[in-house]
Amino acid sequence: MDRKRREFIKKAGIGGAGLMIAPSLLRAGMNNSDMFFKISIAEWSLHKMLFGKKLTNLEFPEFAKKNFDIHALEYVNQFFKGAGKEYLAELKSRTDDLGMKNVLIMIDAEGNLGETDETKRQKAVENHYKWVEAAKFLGCHSIRVNARGNGTMEEVAEAAINGLGKLTEYASKDNIGVIVENHGGYSSNGKWMSDVIRKVDNPNCGTLPDFGNFYISKEEEYDRYLGVKELMPFAKGVSAKSHEFDEDGNETQTDFYKMLQIVKEAGYTGYIGIEYEGSVLSEVDGVMATKKLLEKAGRSM
Repeated sequence: MDRKRREFIKKAGIGGAGLMIAPSLLRAGMNNSDMFFKISIAEWSLHKMLFGKKLTNLEFPEFAKKNFDIHALEYVNQFFKGAGKEYLAELKSRTDDLGMKNVLIMIDAEGNLGETDETKRQKAVENHYKWVEAAKFLGCHSIRVNARGNGTMEEVAEAAINGLGKLTEYASKDNIGVIVENHGGYSSNGKWMSDVIRKVDNPNCGTLPDFGNFYISKEEEYDRYLGVKELMPFAKGVSAKSHEFDEDGNETQTDFYKMLQIVKEAGYTGYIGIEYEGSVLSEVDGVMATKKLLEKAGRSM
């Protein structure tokens, strides 16, 4: 463990990477009812452990509850692609037994709904049908999709309106939301993305504003605070992206206090999902540091 990480853990008062933290300790003095939002955890926060076979998707619910005292889950589809009804039944049984809430599923590698080729776009729409069904079965409120595509801003916008519209129409029969994250390309342009959602004009189609992910390209970054403000009117979820922290426990790339104020002013009271992607702290420590910051900032409001 390097010096920077040791010093941070000591000051932040969080446990080591491999420790199971007793929920009773985490709850001591903590009552999330005094915040305007609820906390969930994005499975991607633990992607190194999952890819490294140190954790499985089926173990994720219990791990989140025991290590973080978090009771709401945001899944990533690539960790259970090809899952059949029996697998989903087992996953739901585990979450029910643990008293966990399944919030949403983040969908990748099923095609881009802003694909300008009509045949490819329709295939992408249909590829998402099974995830709509999975979300319904698990009790999630939405699936997170990608609205990227190749072409001009106008061409991709037109395609995304069409693709999102078709998928949302399909998902609406089960009251499942179709939500878009700022996730690269034009989708990381807050004005472009909010205009697309507005033109889809379906209450079940919304956004998942992410505190980071505003890189339109390697050279161009959209203002993250402006972007979140533009996406919040359509938000059905919020993603608290975190990387590294300073000695006071503040995220070094994003002012969480400023972001949460934007979220609060939009009238949002749903889940904010922790999505840790740092490299200095372990995934367990990084999630705990993000949770501690969210709670601290949330209570200040």
